[in-house]
Amino acid sequence: MDAALRQLTDQIDQATQRLLDTARIITEPDLRAPSLLPGWTRAHVLAHLARGADAMRNLLVGVRSGQERPAYVSAEARQADIEHGAGMRADELMADLADSAMALRTIARQLPNEGWQVPVRILDSAPFPAAQLPTRRLVEVELHHCDLGAGYGPADWPAAFASLELAEPMRSQRQDRLSYPPSPATKLRSPARPPAPWNPNRPLPGSWLGTR
Repeated sequence: MDAALRQLTDQIDQATQRLLDTARIITEPDLRAPSLLPGWTRAHVLAHLARGADAMRNLLVGVRSGQERPAYVSAEARQADIEHGAGMRADELMADLADSAMALRTIARQLPNEGWQVPVRILDSAPFPAAQLPTRRLVEVELHHCDLGAGYGPADWPAAFASLELAEPMRSQRQDRLSYPPSPATKLRSPARPPAPWNPNRPLPGSWLGTR
């Protein structure tokens, strides 16, 4: 993994930590409340993030094996999986969110350098190099964290993400979130913690996965 990709994956670690800090303290009733995305509850947003991590992991597993593997079986299966996740109990959904993020992190850190140039696709998208997946994941985590409407907003984005050069449609999607109302003064999330150092021979310490 080159320095630029490693820097992106470190940013994903930090963004994921912030997301988990927020998600773990959303109460069960608040989890079922509407998010800032029309038609989706907060649980739908978190389930979408979990399945998005699984989809990217599927692609990287395919790259590593040399056998093409789809991100999702189909668009219909993707939606069904999100609906299923949105119906989970809070503790199950938090575990799913953390586990899926960890599984993606593990395969990304282990992928050989040449694998990042292999073309992949998500559903009916045009092929793109696997090296674009970390940027897509960082954008997905940061933007959907805002979509929760749970105390994290564009003002909380790190400068590195707020100024990150993005291609369309990600640039416009980030711009759209700037119209969200300011985050409340009293935030739901706990203080941010730095990401745990990566070691390929050991699991991450509990700080990244909470007390699980």
